[in-house]
Amino acid sequence: MSHTITIKTQVRDPVAIRSACQRLNLPEPVVGRSQLFSTEATGWLVRLPAWHYPVVCDIATGQVQYDHFEGRWGDPAHLDRFLQAYAVEKATLEARRQGYSVAEHSLSDGSIKITVGVHT
Repeated sequence: MSHTITIKTQVRDPVAIRSACQRLNLPEPVVGRSQLFSTEATGWLVRLPAWHYPVVCDIATGQVQYDHFEGRWGDPAHLDRFLQAYAVEKATLEARRQGYSVAEHSLSDGSIKITVGVHT
């Protein structure tokens, strides 16, 4: 039996944040406070390629704060890739914690299909 699920990502798991950064060959994320042009944000700081400011993940709220000035200070595609990698890593971690097998397949449109094997 097959089920399709759409996931709205909230970034709350430091292990999955680290794993997503490793997957994308990004610098190790650190907890800290960062200036985002006119505001400051505290959380897990993720450095995306060629972004002027880091992405700040607040694991208490699940929210992600960033300032890329409509793409002038960083390509939004890098943020999309990070959020996708985070969702894949988090789903994989949770499935494996429950003893399920996980298979991952990259699709031609850039999306990633995760198949979770549930053994009954």
